[in-house]
Amino acid sequence: MLRYSAPLCLTLLFLTGCPPSSPEESSPSPADKAADSPAAQQPAEDGAAAKQAEAKGPLPAPPDVAAAPTDATTTESGLAYKVLTPGTSTEKPSATSRVTVHYTGWTTDGKMFDSSVTRGKPAVFPLNRVIPGWTEGLQLMVVGEKTRFWIPGKLAYGDTPRRPGAPAGTLVFDVELISFEAAPPPRKAPPMIAAPPDVAAAPADATTTESGLAYKVLTPGTGTDKPSSTSTVEVHYTGWTTDGKMFDSSVARGQKISFPLNRVIKGWTEGLQLMVVGEKTRFWIPGNLAYGETPARPGAPAGTLVFDVELFSFQ
Repeated sequence: MLRYSAPLCLTLLFLTGCPPSSPEESSPSPADKAADSPAAQQPAEDGAAAKQAEAKGPLPAPPDVAAAPTDATTTESGLAYKVLTPGTSTEKPSATSRVTVHYTGWTTDGKMFDSSVTRGKPAVFPLNRVIPGWTEGLQLMVVGEKTRFWIPGKLAYGDTPRRPGAPAGTLVFDVELISFEAAPPPRKAPPMIAAPPDVAAAPADATTTESGLAYKVLTPGTGTDKPSSTSTVEVHYTGWTTDGKMFDSSVARGQKISFPLNRVIKGWTEGLQLMVVGEKTRFWIPGNLAYGETPARPGAPAGTLVFDVELFSFQ
C-alpha cells in the first residue's frame, strides 16, 4: 500500500526530523508512541560487543522487583522510584534534554529484557522520544545519581503491548544518569518556492497518459535511456497542491534524494519512467495516483498534486 511519509528517506526512523510530505512509501516507524525501548536509538552491536553481552548474561533482578517497597516515592502518575545512589549535581534534565545513561530493565517476575550495562555502552537519547515513565522519571534525577523506577504499564508499553515482543505491564529499571545536555534548537523551515503559473491545471500543451497523469518537459535531458519501475533514481523535486501551496521540496532543503521507483506514489513510478537523465519535467498527478482525494493519513496532501522533477541519475 502506498503510504504518506517523510521526505523520501528509505529507512525512516523516528529521529529523522524530516518534514512530512513527500511521495515515498516507507516502512512504518519502529515506535508506537515515541520509542521501542529506552535503548531503541542505540546502534546495532558489533559481533564482539554482542558476544561480550552474551558472556555476561542477564543481570540478577533486585529483591524488590515484584513491587515498589514502602520507602519508595510514588508520583501522581503512578510512577514509583527510589534513589539508590545520590548524585553529585543539582541541575536536572528537562523533558527535551538529551541524556546519557546506563540502565537495566526487568519485568516484575525478575526477567531482564534489556541492559546497556551488559552491552558495555551507555545509551544516549532525547527524553521526549522514550516511554512516558522515562520522560517523567529522569527529570527527577541529577548527574551521578542511580535510581530504581517501577513504571506501570500505562507509562511504558501497556499491559497488552501492541508491538510484538515489547515487555508488558509494570517494568522495573535501574538507571544511572551520566550526563545530559539541552535539546538542539528546532530546524528552520525550508524556504518556500513559488508555484508555477500553470499549477491549477495542466496546460493545453501538456501530454496526458491513459492513467490521467499529465506532464510537460521543461528542460530536455542529455541521455537516451529511461528508468524502469524498479530503478533507484536520484532527483531534485518540488511539490505543490493546485492552490499553489508548496508542501515539500528537496530543492529547498538543498539535498538531492535517492529512492527506488517501486516505493513511491503511482504517479511518480509512472512519470519518472518517461524521463531521461538531465531532464526536468512538470507532472500533474491526479489524486488516484497520489494520496487520494481524502487521504487516510493525517496531513497528507489531497487531490491533484503538481511536481517539478529533475532526474540526475538512475541505476
